[in-house]
Amino acid sequence: MDTKPNSLTGLAAIDPRPSPKNVAVLMCTYNGQRFLAEQLESIERQSHESWVVAVSDDGSTDNTLEIIESFRERWGHEKIIAFQGPKRGFATNFLTLACKQSLHADFFAWADQDDIWLENKLETAVSWLQTIPSETPALYCGRTQGVDTHGHPLECSPLFKRPPAFANALVQSLAGGNTMVFNEAARQLMANAGENMDIVSHDWWAYLLITGAGGKVSYDPMPSVLYRQHEDNLVGSNSGWKARLLRLRMMLKGRFSAWNEQNLHCLSSVGNLLTPENQRTLESFKFARKSNLVGRLLGLHRAGVYRQTTPGNIGLFFAAIMKGI
Repeated sequence: MDTKPNSLTGLAAIDPRPSPKNVAVLMCTYNGQRFLAEQLESIERQSHESWVVAVSDDGSTDNTLEIIESFRERWGHEKIIAFQGPKRGFATNFLTLACKQSLHADFFAWADQDDIWLENKLETAVSWLQTIPSETPALYCGRTQGVDTHGHPLECSPLFKRPPAFANALVQSLAGGNTMVFNEAARQLMANAGENMDIVSHDWWAYLLITGAGGKVSYDPMPSVLYRQHEDNLVGSNSGWKARLLRLRMMLKGRFSAWNEQNLHCLSSVGNLLTPENQRTLESFKFARKSNLVGRLLGLHRAGVYRQTTPGNIGLFFAAIMKGI
């Protein structure tokens, strides 16, 4: 048992070697005192009761650590493990926490510090994940229900109906990390790819890597996370025409192309982890991006890439015309 003291308010990094079907809830925090207690209470209410919370704090200067300590006293020392984060942004914090080999569980769930989980979130995810062979990387994700700072309902995230696939992942992040639960095989795949990847976001990277390696992805149309919308959000809402227009503007201004370049650089460095078919899809997409107009359009068709909605695919077509992919 690893009981090496942790410098975060005296918490110990305890490795309890949890029982079967245990879920490690991977929460990253940074100055989260405003909503953190409400999120932890929603985890406490989960109908799936076998879980442990692993927190990676990226240098909070408010009362975040004190709140974590109070829940440790309330739940027992074995229910919360705390680590110091790498202080290189939220995506790196989530990825390094997922790759931490001192954590042992059957399944892993990323958690934001300011959301509220519905009581069936873990139970629903685990029920599906248990249907997948343990050696196959598997990822559960889904829609979110937006809420304001007071918890009042806002719009749900868009409903996606096309199948999850690597060809979709190359041009779109399917779901937020706050909805994602994955198995040990998926966690090990991320660890094999490396925790120091210069990724755009941890959720997009998980979708790319797991589909690319031939894993399974389930997208749940029923929200199980209340996604808090407030002025401190690092990633904004994905619903409504305003959000869609903002994404289109970013696509046409080159942000989409820069993100693709970053993702492709990371994927190319771990090409051996992809299936032969997806290696070919990746090469077709890379070739299309560097081609002339006709070559770009034909290359996109040959690669088979697609976004989940008709407006999204129209935006992808215009981005290709304007060399924005």
